Amino acid sequence: MGHNPTVENRTIALAGLYQAIGQVSSIAWSGRIDESAFDPCIHSLFQFDAPSYAQVYGGPAGIQPGLRALDAALARQEGQEQVEQARYAVTILFLERKLARRSENLEALRAGIEGAAPTLEHFGPTHASTIARLAEIYRETISSLGPRIMVKGDQDILANPDNASRIRAMLLCAIRAAVLWRQAGGSRWRLLLERGAMRRSAGALLSREAG
Repeated sequence: MGHNPTVENRTIALAGLYQAIGQVSSIAWSGRIDESAFDPCIHSLFQFDAPSYAQVYGGPAGIQPGLRALDAALARQEGQEQVEQARYAVTILFLERKLARRSENLEALRAGIEGAAPTLEHFGPTHASTIARLAEIYRETISSLGPRIMVKGDQDILANPDNASRIRAMLLCAIRAAVLWRQAGGSRWRLLLERGAMRRSAGALLSREAG
């Protein structure tokens, strides 16, 4: 796939990030996942040679929840959910920049994900064995970078080990999306200058799928 710095690809990458952190919030507050959002995020981790950015998520249909969340963020909606997700997004993008400077962490991350592929193929994306392995990869390669992401939610739900693993797996997917964002030419100034263009791109992608 390589680097392909277009507005549409930056929109897809940022939508992927918002899709993953949307699932983080859902798990943290309700203990539930939306498989139509969760599964494409897991799928994205294993797409090293996808033909396009959209295909990283299995096609435009796989990124619909993220596109809607991104549109709300770009429209500067200020509900509790948008504020919480914006905080996660900023921290994820910061962590990815740190990761990009640590070749040993990058190599360990790729090796870990490649090693987890047989588990995914055997059990599927939502099985506890798959999620536990991805959560372990997150702890080994990302948590050590700092700062740690402080996830807000219901304390009883967060204390459940399965929920904690699913959250870490989704944070790993968010890091994957942040890598795509950087590869597509994403940066802080791009986000500031292209807010309108990305909203139009998100709308076009949503309409394309609806049609």
